[in-house]
Amino acid sequence: MINDEGQLIDLYIPRKCSATNRLITSDDNASIQVNIGNVNEKGLYTKEYTTFAFTGLVRARGETDAALNRLAISAKIMKDC
Repeated sequence: MINDEGQLIDLYIPRKCSATNRLITSDDNASIQVNIGNVNEKGLYTKEYTTFAFTGLVRARGETDAALNRLAISAKIMKDC
């Protein structure tokens, strides 16, 4: 919720899983968020990053690695082999 001054006042903002688009609930203690730093053509960190979040269900199935590779390729962070 945003107040009249344009400030965000919610105490909890739910995240969505990057792989499945499911909401990550507050009691999902196995969920993770991964920030991947962006680099320029010289390989130096640009102080920007791309964020991916995964539910505990995706992690329990062992699909996080494949999902992260797929998402990184679609975000043009990683080249397709």
